[in-house]
Amino acid sequence: MTPTHNKTAVVAVGGNALILDKAHEDVASQVSAVEETCKHIADMIAQGWNVVVTHGNGPQVGFILRRNELAYPEVHSTPLDVIGADTQGAIGYMIARALDNEFKRRSIQRNVAAIVTQVLVDRNDPGFKNPTKGIGGFTTQDKAEIFKQEGWIVKEDAGRGWRRMIASPIPLKIVEFDAIKTLINSGFIVASVGGGGIPVIENEKGDLQGVFAVIDKDRASSLLAAELKADLLLISTAVEKVAINFNKPDQKWLDKMTLSEARQYYKEGHFLSGSMGPKIEAIIAFLEANPNGQALITDPPHIVDALNGKTGTWIVQD
Repeated sequence: MTPTHNKTAVVAVGGNALILDKAHEDVASQVSAVEETCKHIADMIAQGWNVVVTHGNGPQVGFILRRNELAYPEVHSTPLDVIGADTQGAIGYMIARALDNEFKRRSIQRNVAAIVTQVLVDRNDPGFKNPTKGIGGFTTQDKAEIFKQEGWIVKEDAGRGWRRMIASPIPLKIVEFDAIKTLINSGFIVASVGGGGIPVIENEKGDLQGVFAVIDKDRASSLLAAELKADLLLISTAVEKVAINFNKPDQKWLDKMTLSEARQYYKEGHFLSGSMGPKIEAIIAFLEANPNGQALITDPPHIVDALNGKTGTWIVQD
Protein backbone atom coordinates (compact mmCIF):
# COMPACT_ATOMS: atom_id res chain seq x y z
CA MET A 1 0.00 0.00 0.00
CA THR A 2 1.40 3.41 -0.93
CA PRO A 3 0.98 5.82 1.99
CA THR A 4 -0.81 9.05 1.10
CA HIS A 5 -1.18 10.42 4.61
CA ASN A 6 1.50 12.60 6.14
CA LYS A 7 0.06 13.60 9.54
CA THR A 8 0.73 11.10 12.31
CA ALA A 9 -1.02 11.01 15.68
CA VAL A 10 -0.67 8.75 18.68
CA VAL A 11 -4.16 8.42 20.17
CA ALA A 12 -4.11 7.19 23.77
CA VAL A 13 -7.59 5.99 24.72
CA GLY A 14 -8.49 5.91 28.41
CA GLY A 15 -10.35 3.31 30.43
CA ASN A 16 -13.74 4.84 29.60
CA ALA A 17 -13.18 3.78 25.98
CA LEU A 18 -13.23 0.15 27.13
CA ILE A 19 -15.39 0.02 30.26
CA LEU A 20 -18.12 2.61 30.65
CA ASP A 21 -19.01 1.82 34.26
CA LYS A 22 -19.28 -1.01 36.82
CA ALA A 23 -22.47 -2.30 35.15
CA HIS A 24 -20.70 -2.81 31.79
CA GLU A 25 -17.55 -4.79 32.58
CA ASP A 26 -18.36 -7.97 30.61
CA VAL A 27 -16.60 -8.66 27.33
CA ALA A 28 -19.63 -7.88 25.14
CA SER A 29 -19.95 -4.46 26.78
CA GLN A 30 -16.22 -3.84 26.32
CA VAL A 31 -16.53 -4.68 22.61
CA SER A 32 -19.46 -2.25 22.26
CA ALA A 33 -17.48 0.51 24.00
CA VAL A 34 -14.46 -0.09 21.75
CA GLU A 35 -16.68 -0.01 18.65
CA GLU A 36 -18.13 3.35 19.70
CA THR A 37 -14.68 4.84 20.34
CA CYS A 38 -13.36 3.47 17.05
CA LYS A 39 -16.10 5.33 15.15
CA HIS A 40 -14.58 8.58 16.39
CA ILE A 41 -11.04 7.42 15.59
CA ALA A 42 -12.26 6.46 12.10
CA ASP A 43 -13.65 10.00 11.69
CA MET A 44 -10.14 11.25 12.40
CA ILE A 45 -8.56 8.80 9.94
CA ALA A 46 -11.09 9.88 7.29
CA GLN A 47 -9.66 13.39 7.66
CA GLY A 48 -6.25 12.12 6.58
CA TRP A 49 -4.46 11.12 9.78
CA ASN A 50 -2.13 8.20 10.27
CA VAL A 51 -2.97 6.86 13.73
CA VAL A 52 -1.33 4.67 16.34
CA VAL A 53 -3.91 3.69 18.96
CA THR A 54 -2.68 2.97 22.49
CA HIS A 55 -4.89 1.93 25.38
CA GLY A 56 -5.11 1.08 29.05
CA ASN A 57 -5.65 -2.40 30.48
CA GLY A 58 -5.91 -1.94 34.27
CA PRO A 59 -9.37 -3.47 34.85
CA GLN A 60 -8.67 -6.34 32.46
CA VAL A 61 -5.46 -7.20 34.33
CA GLY A 62 -7.47 -7.13 37.56
CA PHE A 63 -10.05 -9.54 36.11
CA ILE A 64 -7.34 -12.07 35.16
CA LEU A 65 -5.72 -11.79 38.58
CA ARG A 66 -9.11 -12.53 40.15
CA ARG A 67 -9.61 -15.53 37.85
CA ASN A 68 -6.17 -16.77 38.92
CA GLU A 69 -7.23 -16.56 42.56
CA LEU A 70 -10.51 -18.39 41.98
CA ALA A 71 -8.99 -21.10 39.77
CA TYR A 72 -5.92 -21.88 41.89
CA PRO A 73 -4.82 -24.65 42.52
CA GLU A 74 -6.94 -26.33 39.81
CA VAL A 75 -5.26 -24.21 37.12
CA HIS A 76 -1.78 -22.68 37.16
CA SER A 77 -1.57 -18.95 37.85
CA THR A 78 -0.37 -16.50 35.20
CA PRO A 79 2.74 -14.27 35.57
CA LEU A 80 2.03 -10.54 35.38
CA ASP A 81 4.04 -9.97 32.19
CA VAL A 82 2.04 -12.72 30.45
CA ILE A 83 -1.19 -11.14 31.74
CA GLY A 84 -0.03 -7.91 30.09
CA ALA A 85 0.49 -9.77 26.82
CA ASP A 86 -2.91 -11.47 27.13
CA THR A 87 -4.75 -8.19 27.64
CA GLN A 88 -2.80 -6.41 24.88
CA GLY A 89 -3.73 -9.16 22.44
CA ALA A 90 -7.40 -9.19 23.42
CA ILE A 91 -7.90 -5.42 23.40
CA GLY A 92 -5.74 -4.99 20.29
CA TYR A 93 -7.96 -7.53 18.55
CA MET A 94 -11.09 -5.62 19.61
CA ILE A 95 -9.66 -2.35 18.28
CA ALA A 96 -8.38 -3.87 15.01
CA ARG A 97 -11.67 -5.63 14.31
CA ALA A 98 -13.76 -2.55 15.13
CA LEU A 99 -11.65 -0.31 12.88
CA ASP A 100 -11.62 -2.89 10.05
CA ASN A 101 -15.42 -3.06 10.14
CA GLU A 102 -15.75 0.72 10.35
CA PHE A 103 -13.46 1.15 7.34
CA LYS A 104 -15.50 -1.33 5.29
CA ARG A 105 -18.72 0.53 6.11
CA ARG A 106 -17.14 3.79 4.95
CA SER A 107 -15.16 2.37 1.99
CA ILE A 108 -11.91 3.59 3.59
CA GLN A 109 -8.94 1.71 2.15
CA ARG A 110 -6.75 1.30 5.23
CA ASN A 111 -5.28 -1.76 6.92
CA VAL A 112 -5.00 -2.29 10.69
CA ALA A 113 -2.41 -4.23 12.67
CA ALA A 114 -2.25 -4.86 16.43
CA ILE A 115 1.27 -5.27 17.85
CA VAL A 116 1.91 -6.91 21.22
CA THR A 117 4.54 -4.50 22.51
CA GLN A 118 7.40 -4.86 25.00
CA VAL A 119 8.79 -1.73 26.66
CA LEU A 120 12.28 -1.64 28.15
CA VAL A 121 12.71 -0.31 31.69
CA ASP A 122 15.77 0.06 33.93
CA ARG A 123 16.18 -2.95 36.23
CA ASN A 124 17.47 -0.48 38.84
CA ASP A 125 14.51 1.89 38.49
CA PRO A 126 13.76 3.28 41.98
CA GLY A 127 10.12 2.27 41.56
CA PHE A 128 11.09 -1.34 42.22
CA LYS A 129 12.26 -0.42 45.73
CA ASN A 130 9.04 1.35 46.68
CA PRO A 131 6.07 0.02 44.68
CA THR A 132 3.16 2.48 44.69
CA LYS A 133 0.88 1.28 41.87
CA GLY A 134 -2.22 -0.52 43.14
CA ILE A 135 -3.30 -3.56 41.16
CA GLY A 136 -6.31 -5.86 41.38
CA GLY A 137 -9.18 -5.34 43.81
CA PHE A 138 -9.20 -4.33 47.47
CA THR A 139 -9.12 -7.05 50.08
CA THR A 140 -9.06 -7.73 53.83
CA GLN A 141 -5.98 -7.77 56.03
CA ASP A 142 -6.28 -11.57 56.41
CA LYS A 143 -6.28 -12.09 52.66
CA ALA A 144 -3.45 -9.57 52.35
CA GLU A 145 -1.30 -11.84 54.53
CA ILE A 146 -1.85 -14.67 52.03
CA PHE A 147 -0.78 -12.38 49.18
CA LYS A 148 2.36 -11.49 51.15
CA GLN A 149 3.21 -15.17 51.49
CA GLU A 150 2.95 -15.46 47.69
CA GLY A 151 5.55 -12.69 47.30
CA TRP A 152 3.30 -9.66 46.77
CA ILE A 153 3.86 -6.32 48.48
CA VAL A 154 0.54 -5.35 50.07
CA LYS A 155 -0.39 -2.00 51.60
CA GLU A 156 -3.45 -0.47 53.23
CA ASP A 157 -4.95 2.03 50.79
CA ALA A 158 -6.56 5.15 52.29
CA GLY A 159 -9.12 3.31 54.38
CA ARG A 160 -10.53 1.43 51.37
CA GLY A 161 -8.89 -1.88 52.23
CA TRP A 162 -5.65 -3.69 51.49
CA ARG A 163 -4.24 -3.80 47.98
CA ARG A 164 -1.34 -5.36 46.14
CA MET A 165 1.28 -2.83 45.07
CA ILE A 166 3.76 -3.08 42.22
CA ALA A 167 6.36 -0.86 40.60
CA SER A 168 5.55 1.56 37.79
CA PRO A 169 9.00 2.13 36.24
CA ILE A 170 9.82 4.81 33.66
CA PRO A 171 9.65 3.51 30.05
CA LEU A 172 12.96 3.85 28.21
CA LYS A 173 12.54 2.17 24.83
CA ILE A 174 9.77 0.61 22.73
CA VAL A 175 11.21 -2.79 21.76
CA GLU A 176 8.98 -3.19 18.68
CA PHE A 177 9.43 0.43 17.58
CA ASP A 178 10.92 -0.43 14.17
CA ALA A 179 7.97 -2.70 13.37
CA ILE A 180 5.46 0.00 14.41
CA LYS A 181 7.26 2.66 12.34
CA THR A 182 7.47 0.40 9.29
CA LEU A 183 3.76 -0.33 9.45
CA ILE A 184 2.86 3.36 9.87
CA ASN A 185 5.13 4.30 6.95
CA SER A 186 3.37 1.64 4.87
CA GLY A 187 -0.04 3.16 5.54
CA PHE A 188 -1.24 0.88 8.33
CA ILE A 189 -3.24 1.99 11.33
CA VAL A 190 -1.54 0.40 14.35
CA ALA A 191 -2.70 -0.60 17.83
CA SER A 192 0.28 -0.90 20.15
CA VAL A 193 1.80 -0.19 23.58
CA GLY A 194 -1.37 -1.51 25.22
CA GLY A 195 -1.44 -0.95 28.96
CA GLY A 196 1.88 0.89 28.67
CA GLY A 197 3.48 -2.17 27.10
CA ILE A 198 4.89 -5.30 28.74
CA PRO A 199 7.71 -4.11 31.03
CA VAL A 200 10.98 -5.92 30.32
CA ILE A 201 14.53 -5.44 31.54
CA GLU A 202 17.90 -6.49 30.17
CA ASN A 203 19.26 -9.05 32.63
CA GLU A 204 22.92 -9.76 33.44
CA LYS A 205 23.25 -11.79 30.23
CA GLY A 206 21.79 -8.98 28.13
CA ASP A 207 18.61 -10.96 27.50
CA LEU A 208 15.14 -9.42 27.73
CA GLN A 209 13.23 -10.58 30.78
CA GLY A 210 9.67 -9.77 31.86
CA VAL A 211 9.35 -8.05 35.25
CA PHE A 212 6.72 -7.69 37.95
CA ALA A 213 5.55 -4.17 37.13
CA VAL A 214 3.19 -2.05 35.06
CA ILE A 215 4.05 1.01 32.95
CA ASP A 216 1.87 4.09 32.88
CA LYS A 217 -0.02 4.06 29.57
CA ASP A 218 0.31 7.81 29.00
CA ARG A 219 4.07 7.79 29.68
CA ALA A 220 4.59 4.97 27.19
CA SER A 221 2.33 6.70 24.63
CA SER A 222 4.38 9.89 25.06
CA LEU A 223 7.63 7.98 24.50
CA LEU A 224 6.22 6.31 21.37
CA ALA A 225 4.93 9.63 20.02
CA ALA A 226 8.31 11.27 20.62
CA GLU A 227 10.24 8.44 18.93
CA LEU A 228 7.85 8.53 15.95
CA LYS A 229 8.21 12.33 15.78
CA ALA A 230 4.42 12.35 15.66
CA ASP A 231 2.62 15.57 14.80
CA LEU A 232 0.11 15.03 17.58
CA LEU A 233 -0.29 13.23 20.89
CA LEU A 234 -4.03 12.98 21.51
CA ILE A 235 -5.05 11.76 24.96
CA SER A 236 -8.67 10.70 24.95
CA THR A 237 -10.17 10.68 28.42
CA ALA A 238 -13.45 11.12 30.30
CA VAL A 239 -13.66 14.92 30.02
CA GLU A 240 -14.15 17.21 27.03
CA LYS A 241 -11.60 19.76 28.25
CA VAL A 242 -8.98 20.27 30.95
CA ALA A 243 -9.69 22.61 33.87
CA ILE A 244 -7.61 24.41 36.44
CA ASN A 245 -9.01 24.81 39.97
CA PHE A 246 -11.07 21.71 39.17
CA ASN A 247 -14.27 21.33 41.22
CA LYS A 248 -13.65 24.67 42.95
CA PRO A 249 -15.71 27.88 42.71
CA ASP A 250 -13.09 29.44 40.43
CA GLN A 251 -12.84 26.40 38.12
CA LYS A 252 -11.77 27.41 34.61
CA TRP A 253 -11.96 25.27 31.47
CA LEU A 254 -8.99 25.69 29.16
CA ASP A 255 -9.12 25.85 25.36
CA LYS A 256 -5.34 26.08 25.05
CA MET A 257 -2.16 25.95 27.13
CA THR A 258 1.41 26.64 26.11
CA LEU A 259 4.10 24.21 27.24
CA SER A 260 5.28 26.78 29.80
CA GLU A 261 1.74 27.20 31.15
CA ALA A 262 1.31 23.43 31.38
CA ARG A 263 4.54 23.18 33.38
CA GLN A 264 3.41 25.99 35.67
CA TYR A 265 -0.10 24.61 36.28
CA TYR A 266 1.39 21.16 36.92
CA LYS A 267 3.88 22.62 39.41
CA GLU A 268 1.05 24.49 41.17
CA GLY A 269 -0.79 21.20 41.73
CA HIS A 270 -3.80 21.75 39.46
CA PHE A 271 -3.58 18.23 38.01
CA LEU A 272 -3.97 15.36 40.48
CA SER A 273 -1.74 12.31 40.35
CA GLY A 274 -4.72 9.96 40.15
CA SER A 275 -6.41 11.67 37.21
CA MET A 276 -5.11 14.46 34.96
CA GLY A 277 -1.57 14.64 36.40
CA PRO A 278 0.02 11.73 34.48
CA LYS A 279 -1.58 12.93 31.25
CA ILE A 280 -0.15 16.44 31.55
CA GLU A 281 3.21 14.99 32.62
CA ALA A 282 3.23 12.76 29.52
CA ILE A 283 2.32 15.67 27.24
CA ILE A 284 5.07 17.87 28.71
CA ALA A 285 7.61 15.10 28.06
CA PHE A 286 6.37 14.68 24.47
CA LEU A 287 6.49 18.40 23.67
CA GLU A 288 9.95 18.75 25.22
CA ALA A 289 11.22 15.86 23.06
CA ASN A 290 9.47 16.97 19.87
CA PRO A 291 9.68 20.74 19.18
CA ASN A 292 7.29 20.37 16.22
CA GLY A 293 4.63 18.45 18.14
CA GLN A 294 1.27 19.45 19.57
CA ALA A 295 -0.99 17.71 22.07
CA LEU A 296 -4.73 17.55 22.60
CA ILE A 297 -6.94 16.29 25.43
CA THR A 298 -10.64 15.56 24.92
CA ASP A 299 -13.21 12.75 25.19
CA PRO A 300 -13.91 10.28 22.34
CA PRO A 301 -17.16 11.84 21.03
CA HIS A 302 -15.44 15.23 20.61
CA ILE A 303 -12.25 14.07 18.87
CA VAL A 304 -13.11 15.49 15.44
CA ASP A 305 -14.61 18.72 16.82
CA ALA A 306 -11.47 19.17 18.92
CA LEU A 307 -9.21 18.55 15.92
CA ASN A 308 -11.20 21.24 14.10
CA GLY A 309 -10.63 23.70 16.96
CA LYS A 310 -14.18 23.67 18.31
CA THR A 311 -13.50 22.10 21.71
CA GLY A 312 -10.89 20.14 23.68
CA THR A 313 -7.73 21.51 25.28
CA TRP A 314 -4.72 22.05 23.03
CA ILE A 315 -1.23 22.09 24.51
CA VAL A 316 1.21 23.79 22.15
CA GLN A 317 4.79 24.94 22.02
CA ASP A 318 5.62 28.39 23.43
